[in-house]
Amino acid sequence: MPFRYRLQKILNYRENQREEQRLKVQKAQSAVNKAEADIRKNKKDIEDTKNGMRSADPQMYEFYDNFLKHLWKEAERLETVRQELQKQLDIEVEKLVKCEQAVKVLEKHKEKNRDAYLEEEKHEEQKQFSEIGVTRFYRQKTEKLEQEK
Repeated sequence: MPFRYRLQKILNYRENQREEQRLKVQKAQSAVNKAEADIRKNKKDIEDTKNGMRSADPQMYEFYDNFLKHLWKEAERLETVRQELQKQLDIEVEKLVKCEQAVKVLEKHKEKNRDAYLEEEKHEEQKQFSEIGVTRFYRQKTEKLEQEK
């Protein structure tokens, strides 16, 4: 009879939860990466604007100043968004770690049960061989006694 783990449905459920959590972590990580890309783009826009201001007509300085102020406010906003997304990513990673631990606990339990099952099977097999040996010995002994008569 093959080994059947009695908590297999729970193990499968926890594995599914772990996979779903991995997907959530991936989505959160991609959101953080996108926010970081937006920050880099904004910094590049600030640098380009500063460089453009150096070669611009002095009458345009006020517009450049206003645009730079807007870009700096945007940089602060983007950094705040990135920090919030990073916090969310950290929360999702913690949940993933908990899911991993739950799966590992059941996997260890399953392995221990499997080992105990194999040990029991081995014991039963040895018991059968012992019984076969006793029966064989008894048969040989009775045959020997009959031959001596």
